[in-house]
Formats: sequence, C-alpha cells, structure tokens
Amino acid sequence: MRAKTIANGVLRAVFILAAIVLVAYFLYLIRSVIAYVLIAAVVALMGRPAVLFFRQRLKFPNTLAVVVVVLLMIGLLAGIIALFIPVITEQGRNLSLLDMEELQKDLNSLYLEITEYFGASPASIDALIEKTDLEKNVLEGLDIGFIPDMLNSIVGLLSNLSVGLFSVLFIAFFFLKDSRLFQNSLIALVPDDKEGRVLQSLEKIKGLLSRYFVGLLGQIFVLFVIYTVVLLLVGIEDAVVIAFLCALFNIIPYVGPIIGGVIMIILTMTSNLGSDFSSVILPDVGWVFLGLTIGQLVDNFFSQPVIFSNSVRSHPLEIFLVIIIAGLLFGVMGMIVAVPGYTAIKVILKEFLAENKVVRSLTKNL
Repeated sequence: MRAKTIANGVLRAVFILAAIVLVAYFLYLIRSVIAYVLIAAVVALMGRPAVLFFRQRLKFPNTLAVVVVVLLMIGLLAGIIALFIPVITEQGRNLSLLDMEELQKDLNSLYLEITEYFGASPASIDALIEKTDLEKNVLEGLDIGFIPDMLNSIVGLLSNLSVGLFSVLFIAFFFLKDSRLFQNSLIALVPDDKEGRVLQSLEKIKGLLSRYFVGLLGQIFVLFVIYTVVLLLVGIEDAVVIAFLCALFNIIPYVGPIIGGVIMIILTMTSNLGSDFSSVILPDVGWVFLGLTIGQLVDNFFSQPVIFSNSVRSHPLEIFLVIIIAGLLFGVMGMIVAVPGYTAIKVILKEFLAENKVVRSLTKNL
C-alpha cells in the first residue's frame, strides 16, 4: 500500500511537472500575442483618462468616446511616423552618396582642433589610436555596403510593426470599451473566495498606473519641448526628430537621459563638420549641454516628484533602489517596467498581507 502511494505521488509530480513545462512552452510560442495584450493594456491605461473626459465632461456615449480616443491615438502615431519617414529617407540617401574620403578628412580636422583646443598631446593620442586600431575599426564600421541590406531589414521590420500596431490598437479598443475586460479575464483564474480582494487590488492598480503612464507622457513632452527649443536655437537640422528621440530615451530611468544627451551632443558636433571648433562647434555643444542640464533639472525636481508622489506614491529613494535592482536582474527592460511592476506588487501585498509590519510600512501611502 505504501509503495502504491509513493508511486502515485511520483506519477502525480511527473504529471504536474510535464503540465507546467507544456504550459510554459505554449506561452513561449504565443509570446508575441502576450506582448500585444500587455502593451494594449498599457495603451488602454493611458487612454482611460481621455475616455472618462469625453464621457463625463462632454457627455459622449461610451463607444463614441472610445472611438474618438483611438482615432486620436492613430492620428498621433501617424504624425510621428510622418515626421520620421522623410528624415530616414533623406539620411539613407545621404549615406548612399557619402564621400568616405571627405568624411575622414572632416573627422581628422575635428580631431586635430579638439586636441589642440584642450592641449592634449597629438603624439600620445596617435599612439593610442594606433595601438587600438581605432581608426581602422571606425572606418570599417563606416562601410556603406550594408545599406541595401539594412533598408530591406527596415522594410521587413516595418511590416511586422504594422501588424503589431494594428493588433495592439484593436485589443486596446476593446479594453477601453469594456474597462473590466482585462481584469475579468484574470479573475477567471482566481479562486472564488479571493475574487473580491483581487478585484479591489486590480481597481487600485488600474488607477495608480493610469496616472503614472499619463504622467510619463507629460514628462516626455516637457523634455521634448525643452530639447526642441534648444536645438532650433542652435540651428541643428531635424531638431524636432532628434529632440523627440532624446526625450523618448528618458523612459529608461537614469541611463536613458545619459544616452539621449550623448546622442544629442554627437549629432550637434557632426552637423557642424568642417566648421571651426572653438568658434562654432564648442559654443553649440555648450548651448546643447545647457539645454540638457535644464531639461534634467526640470525633470528631476519637478516632473518626477509629481509623477511618483501623485501616481505610484513611493519615496524617490525607494524608487531608485527598485530600479537599480531591476536593472541588475533584468537589464534595461527591467528598469523600464520596474516602477509599474513594483506599484502593482505593493497594492497586492497591502490587500493580502496588510498585517505584516514591513508591508504596512511600505504601503502606508497607498
């Protein structure tokens, strides 16, 4: 009897393990669909305040309010795409006609002016470049033979993005139309005795994250305006596109602003190739750096405190530690989803472990 019980236990464990593996494999196969659903949920959270505005302030019917919001999203997306396509096309044409000898000459001239301005020893820098084969590697990296293949890859990527965007907007439409659709799907997996508490947690999470994502859009918009004004004053070509890209990098906490700033400074320098370093390039870089500094000061002392205090209701130090830990564990993607993920976990912990001292301390502002 004992042997039979052990055998049944082993078989049951094997069956459960096999079921878990099969479910995990199935989820892996449909990972694109899962990504579409999650992105659509985020889009719905961002569009939710607009839907409520049309319904409550303008007295639109629910379906009409959702249709208007989705059309506004499509219009915004189309505007962004229309902004980028001419720039990408022009840059691709410029790359295909690029004179490598002239580019090398301009880069060498810029390099000599920089070393002379800062008093660096050209001999020591030349020795370093020769030792690391930097010039050879850079020139090999500038080989334009890859451009046709790259353009074909971009076309393929755009076709996949088109399918993804349509899927996300289609799913987001129904999430906006029926605000309980997503949470009802999750409730189906929850035991009956836990439904009430889970529903309460989901409603709280939805409200907090909706304010967070709207605040994030506001944060990006403020930086976009500051960067655009600075680049237009300096006279950089395609200032709006560059400002938008650099502001968008701010989605990645702490690392993103550095990446965006480096890109903006490099593009400022390369847009003035052939000009005098001390009288043209350096002042332009100085103004751009000043604009970056102002943008980050506004972001760190105004935008972020407003977002974190009014939406996720967490202390800045708490957020900093969560983002760093998420970055170490999951990389850049972990840093991006750290704040909303942590907020959701806090709400769930408060609902189910409210008596715990640590949980009570962390969730006292929720």
